[in-house]
Order: sequence, then C-alpha cells, then structure tokens
Amino acid sequence: MRFTITYPMHSHPYNPELAAGEGIATVAAAAEAAGFHGVGFTDHPAPSQRWLEAGGHDALDPFVALGFAAARTATLRLIPNIVVLPYRNPFVVAKSGATLDLLSGGRFTLAAGVGYLKREFAALGVNYDERAELFEEALQAIRAIWTADDISFEGKHFTARGITAHPRPISRPHPPIWIGGNTGAARQRVAQYGDGWCPFPAPPQLAHTARTAAIDSAQRLTAGIEDLRRRCDAAGRDWSAVDITFTNFEGGSPADDRFNADAYLDGLEKLAALGVTWLSVGLPGDSIAHALETLERFGALVINAA
Repeated sequence: MRFTITYPMHSHPYNPELAAGEGIATVAAAAEAAGFHGVGFTDHPAPSQRWLEAGGHDALDPFVALGFAAARTATLRLIPNIVVLPYRNPFVVAKSGATLDLLSGGRFTLAAGVGYLKREFAALGVNYDERAELFEEALQAIRAIWTADDISFEGKHFTARGITAHPRPISRPHPPIWIGGNTGAARQRVAQYGDGWCPFPAPPQLAHTARTAAIDSAQRLTAGIEDLRRRCDAAGRDWSAVDITFTNFEGGSPADDRFNADAYLDGLEKLAALGVTWLSVGLPGDSIAHALETLERFGALVINAA
C-alpha cells in the first residue's frame, strides 16, 4: 500500500499560509519525510461563486504547484487530484506533464477526469455536453505525443499533423495515467486507456451533485473493483497491474485527537485485500502547523506500522 495526500486547500476562503510557495514546499517535504508516496492538487481554474459558497474550495494551478512540490522532494510522486482534461488542449497538457516528469526525474502521474461543474465549463468556453468525447480524444492524443514522433491525429475535437514534442517524459512508455470517476464509463476508460482508477467516496447526495455514482461503503467499492476487473479481462488487460486509489472509512480522521490507528490499520488490510494499492489521506487545512503535525503522526502510527 502507498499513501498520498491532496494539498489541504479545501475551503473558501482559503488559508493564506497554504497559497505560498514555501507552504507547498514545506508540506510536500514533510509528507516525504513521514513516508508518504504522493502529493496532489485539485483543478478548478474558474469555479463559480455559487459553488464556492455551497462548500466548494479555492485552488492553485496543479501543474505549477506540483513544480514547487517537486523542487523540494526527491521521491514523492506528483499526482494531481485531478486534471479535468476537457478544460485544456491535450497537447498543452502533454507538454506540462512531460515537463514535470522530466524535471522531477520521472515522478509524474496524470490523474484525470471529465469534470462536472457546468459553469466552469461555460467560463472556459468548453461544451459541457461533449466532455466525455473531449476526454477520450485527449487521452488518445496525450499518449500519442508522449510516445512517438511525427504524429498525426484526427478527431472530432482535435486535429494534428506531423507533430513532434520534445523533450519527452522520462517515464517509459509514458507517465502513468489514472482515470477518475465512480461510473462504469470511467472504469471502461481505465480498461481502454488507463494505468489506474481513482474513485472517490461519495454518498448519494454528493454523487448527485458531482454527476457520478455513489460509493459510500466497502460493498459499493467492491462492486466497482469487480466491474473494473471484468472490463480489463474483456479488453485483454492485466487488471493486477492497474492501480486503485481510495480512502479509508475506518479509524476516523488522522487529524482528530480521537483517531484510532489500530482500527485504521484494520481498514487498510481490508482495502488491500480488495485490490486498493494507494490510499488517499486527508489533511487539515486550518494551518500549516496542524497539517505538519498530522503528517508526522500518521507516519509514525500508520505508515511505519503498515
């Protein structure tokens, strides 16, 4: 099992400590020192005020922020959570990802999803109803530009002729591609294009808001993993080589004084038995100090024990 964090800018208004380069570098270095394996940032370039006031959060640009994290770490994987591919031209995403992978020594993972905020799509001039088509074309284009020269690509939304984009990523054949989302469509994309599946805990109400499927229990996660394996078998893919990331329902929040490390470790074993390979750990966003304290504590009580 490997452990990753999403940078704890998860409120509006945000804590100014978190929006500083030194804050990013400090948290990333502390995560690495505590034994964590990955760090990520969310992707919201144009959120609406309505969404922010309803519980949304401010965000940094994930590629720029991951560059700060990379510069102060040596082993931590750079895993955005998640890049909304339809927001961007795939050749620009490929260049950003290749640059991060190159400058970090091969530590970039492209975790990507289709997105769900209609007003954000509108602000960016992207057709919300075409987001699934845009996503799949982007995946094909990114893989092509990362692995070949003089490529041509003909799609409904993107067309390219004779493109060569160097320097390429260090990772071979290309940086891992993880697909976000709880639906069968997301799992089908993993079977076709991906190296990992990153669903997220979603009770029915949140699932409705995010326009995805509910995953609020181990039973629903199990059903999703079984469905993914069937789809990988049908596509001729080795599902045992596909990473799965999720969170732990047991033991409580690592930031809480009542955190039960033994229960958390029991939950960890159950998730590993299901096929989960990466665990996403939540951090408090009230202060850098509290985040650092939680990282150190989790490393001592869970990562060292695991």
